[in-house]
Amino acid sequence: MRVHPSNYRIVGFASSPERAELAALAREAGLPLYEDAGSGQLADLRNFGVVDEPVVREIIESGVDVVSFSGDKLLGSAQAGLIVGKGEIVSRLRKHPLYRALRSDKLRLAALEATLVSHDRDLAATDVPVIAMLSLTAEELDRRARSLTEGLTVELIPGESALGGGAGPTSRLPTTLIAITHPQKSAQEIEQALRNFSPPIITRISEGKVLLDLRTVFDDQLPIIRAALTTICK
Repeated sequence: MRVHPSNYRIVGFASSPERAELAALAREAGLPLYEDAGSGQLADLRNFGVVDEPVVREIIESGVDVVSFSGDKLLGSAQAGLIVGKGEIVSRLRKHPLYRALRSDKLRLAALEATLVSHDRDLAATDVPVIAMLSLTAEELDRRARSLTEGLTVELIPGESALGGGAGPTSRLPTTLIAITHPQKSAQEIEQALRNFSPPIITRISEGKVLLDLRTVFDDQLPIIRAALTTICK
């Protein structure tokens, strides 16, 4: 069994065997090789800045017999657990009594199917929100931030988006941050005002500034952000 550390990384004087080594050892011992891949990355996202996350297809091609991964996280669908691999092993798992107790409901399966279809048709970058957010370039985010804050007394500074959500702890994606300050209001007061806005706007505070990253904001939510900033920056 091999487990990918989705939430953390061990650095320094540490090492782990390669999949090919484990696959050879498993074949020699007559045992199946199983890997928990964690985040469920179906397509290579390294061009977007997502590093150190395995691609499920590449795991299978390296000789691993059965792989499990999340349906949410980098796959971008409903919260679920997926198992892929050799048909013989998957069939044995389907026949186990626990399968009936742990199987997903129909709504979850419908959402999962729609997401997988988008991945299969190479439409994930537009159809699947998490992939669409990851694929936004630094230039696109900078234009979005400048358009949103035109005429407002805020500062735009370069920054990084953290992937989070149980995947890519070392991944850093370049972005443009909206830094909000006010001569009469503290950062804590600004943050609270945004959090109490309807709907709430979640930000973070760093070095006395309230920071807002538009990477995870949908287009139809931008007017709400603009209205909140207009009110607070008066």
